[in-house]
Amino acid sequence: MDALCRAEPRPRRPAAASPLPWARFSAWLDCVCVVTFDLELGQAMELVYPYDFRLTEKEKTSICYLSFPDSYSGGLGDTQFSFRLRQSGGQRTTHYEDDGEYNREAPLTLQRESAHYFGYVYFRQVKDSSMKRGYFQKSLVLVSRLPYVNLFQSLLQLIAPEYFDKLEPCLEAVCNEIDQWPPPVPGQTLNLPVMGVVIQVRIPSRVDKPGSSPVKQFNQENLLPAPLVLPSIHELDLFRCFQPVLIHIQMLWELMLLGEPIVVMAPSPTVSSEMVLALTSCLAPLRYCCDYRPYFTIHDSEFKEYTTRTQAPPNIVVGVTNPFFIKTLQHWPHILRVGELRMSGDLPKQVKVKKLAKLKTLDTKPGIYTSYKTFLHKDKTLIKRLLKGIQRKRPSEVQSALLRRHLLELTQSFIIPLEHYIASLMPLQRAITPWKNPPQIRPFRQEDFMKTLEHAGPQLTCVLKGDWLGLYRRFFKSPNFDGWYRQRHKEMTQKLEALHLEAICEANIVAWMKDKSEVEIVDLVLKLREKLVRARCQHLPVKEETLQRVGLYIETIIGSLPEDLQTVLHHH
Repeated sequence: MDALCRAEPRPRRPAAASPLPWARFSAWLDCVCVVTFDLELGQAMELVYPYDFRLTEKEKTSICYLSFPDSYSGGLGDTQFSFRLRQSGGQRTTHYEDDGEYNREAPLTLQRESAHYFGYVYFRQVKDSSMKRGYFQKSLVLVSRLPYVNLFQSLLQLIAPEYFDKLEPCLEAVCNEIDQWPPPVPGQTLNLPVMGVVIQVRIPSRVDKPGSSPVKQFNQENLLPAPLVLPSIHELDLFRCFQPVLIHIQMLWELMLLGEPIVVMAPSPTVSSEMVLALTSCLAPLRYCCDYRPYFTIHDSEFKEYTTRTQAPPNIVVGVTNPFFIKTLQHWPHILRVGELRMSGDLPKQVKVKKLAKLKTLDTKPGIYTSYKTFLHKDKTLIKRLLKGIQRKRPSEVQSALLRRHLLELTQSFIIPLEHYIASLMPLQRAITPWKNPPQIRPFRQEDFMKTLEHAGPQLTCVLKGDWLGLYRRFFKSPNFDGWYRQRHKEMTQKLEALHLEAICEANIVAWMKDKSEVEIVDLVLKLREKLVRARCQHLPVKEETLQRVGLYIETIIGSLPEDLQTVLHHH
């Protein structure tokens, strides 16, 4: 390991080996930052690597503040946490050329972000008499658009301690190694070598069965030493994160489903970021479509936007540690105050639901401060099963799997009736004819959907009683419904386009042309060409042979026209 960090950074590969320098690196990371504490400047950006990666000044300032604990923590040693940051300065070109293939194949919950960065932080604070303040304070930050919290935090555990000892040459060597990694392809198991260790991961795919556990035994042939196998690139230890709020899991799931504004007040960035990420993950496989900030500071550029009282709080989950926020965010409707997470042999003390009016003191006790009344009744069987697990000293990952399964089944019970209804809005296949535009998808009518619930509602798959209708009505007003509906409508529109292309392929084109004028035939050529371009650009779910047949049809049609028209169409 030491030898690698002392090694000279390898020369850049010749251009032929990779289309662009850093192309493979930027499939995983945008850049690596080092943030240090400067006596004159406070937090300051010491290094951004690769050197040619451009962050705006606003992004640099935000990363600096988000990479250090916000409120003074006397704790010495190493801490890890995450943040999420709005990109400023418009779309940025990246070394990584992706035509959207990753996002088409990855689960909706693991999409590559287009307008936000994730920051994965390893912060070290130790006594050091050689420093003016008597402390060494530095953060190593991985900046990525991928929400792979487990992978990147595991990577930091390997590289940060070495970096703090050996500094820049070590970081350069590591980045050059990452630039050799294969890209993250959904459905593939990858071996990622770094600093003498091979990290083995499986990238989840959209076609994976929800709730299926990752493959336990990977192919480990010829791998010496044995790889460090990560069971998941993104799943947190839900049981540990939700320990103090297990009896309120139902309420928290509802608040997340409805996209309600929530503040998580925690004693440290680690607890804050883990709780926020756990909350946003509890709707899977439904995508949480609102904004979220695992860790947020008073220096953030959106601080004014979130603390203003002149308008309603935004649809966002925000994690904070500075006690100052108790005062500035007390007008928010739901505030979750948690203490340090400690794993113990018993069910940890469960926080109570309290009135918001009790939030005025500075030493606010842990609790959920809200006036929200749940639509569904509590699931007591889940708590009993988790309690039994604690008594039997069941491992945390087993308890987490139980919890994740419960949340998955709850979300699926809620979403399946919506999926059935929206599928019924699709035109019948026999209504799709080759020479007419495909019929429209019928509009989503909330009242029509509500009528289906009596016979095909969540009660078929879920034992929970309560006001499901009220929950759906409220859900229709949330960004999560809007995001779900847009995604489904887009997929159905593409399916219609694909079915229309298939219908054209099966039609007798020569028979159609017999009684048509040249104008109609030319019009068909242009329309078919447009369809082909759209099918390729939007990656419609169409077989390649179908597209080739449409191409041959176009050639056949053009060949039947007079030569002067043929020349014009070939040049067009």
